[in-house]
Amino acid sequence: MEIKADHPAPGPRSTVPSQVLRIGTRSSRMALAQTARVKAALLERLPDLDVEIVEITTSGDRFMGKLSELGGKGAFTKELDRAMLLGEIDVAVHCLKDVPGDRSLPEGLTFAAYLQRDDIRDALVSRSGQALAELPFAATIGTSSVRRQAQISAHFPDLNPIPIRGNADTRLKKLDDGEYDALMLAVSGLQRINQEHRITETLPIDRFCPAVGAGVLGLTCRQDAKAIVSIAQLLNDEETARQVIAERTMLRQLGGNCHSPIAAYAAAEPNGLLSLTAMVFSRDGATILEAFEVGDQLDPIALGTNAAQALIRQGARELIDGTPSRKLTHTTPGGLTPR
Repeated sequence: MEIKADHPAPGPRSTVPSQVLRIGTRSSRMALAQTARVKAALLERLPDLDVEIVEITTSGDRFMGKLSELGGKGAFTKELDRAMLLGEIDVAVHCLKDVPGDRSLPEGLTFAAYLQRDDIRDALVSRSGQALAELPFAATIGTSSVRRQAQISAHFPDLNPIPIRGNADTRLKKLDDGEYDALMLAVSGLQRINQEHRITETLPIDRFCPAVGAGVLGLTCRQDAKAIVSIAQLLNDEETARQVIAERTMLRQLGGNCHSPIAAYAAAEPNGLLSLTAMVFSRDGATILEAFEVGDQLDPIALGTNAAQALIRQGARELIDGTPSRKLTHTTPGGLTPR
């Protein structure tokens, strides 16, 4: 399998384009807040830059059914990709965990920058104010993530994770209307829309391993638009880029997609090293495969590949496909046991 790293493309240092820099974004409140952050960061570095924000409603935003019916997370990115290739926008802002990890960007596009990583943890928002361990039997927890569903089932099998669609504001309203007992959302997402006060409990990563690319905003550009690429690169955080490359390399090597319960996070270690914790779950949370690898921070592709191979040796491909060909061992991260 050919692996292409999603790393910022090389390009000359910035020169301000003569035309307006058009930044494309989804039209949700969170997406607009993220894009406003990007615009402010660019203007801080290039005060004379003329920036226009272009709102694009994606098929994933319009359709409230199962994402699998639209081809997965690509439903949130394909319209932005198309607008970029048609020359309608110059830069697109993506919440990286919403960018499909099992395939490369469309030909001609590249990730030019990854912004400094925000909080990678999951958050519980409950109507009662109760923490996860305090929720009553069969309490309903709304989440669109199979990763979260699997980890809830593994650690709290008496709770009832059920799918929910819509942006964060829509989900919070459904919670307030009594449709769910609690929600599980990203800490960073709630912070971006100034709703962090709604967080009941911030969940530890040793129990709830984060999504690949959690807490990261990525900027894509046309690869041949060198001046635009160089401007976007002004916002690139090298440490975050290394973490993202390791995580997404692992995901792509596994052949995982948005329907696969896969989690991972990379972290800087002393002496120029980078670690990667990666997990694959059965959908019911009964089986958890885990790998922990450490490598040179300058070679995140090798680190991601090593983690993927460690999981594959344990049977990750069969678990992802839902057709295990051998008995797999259940492990509980961090030595923890279900309540």
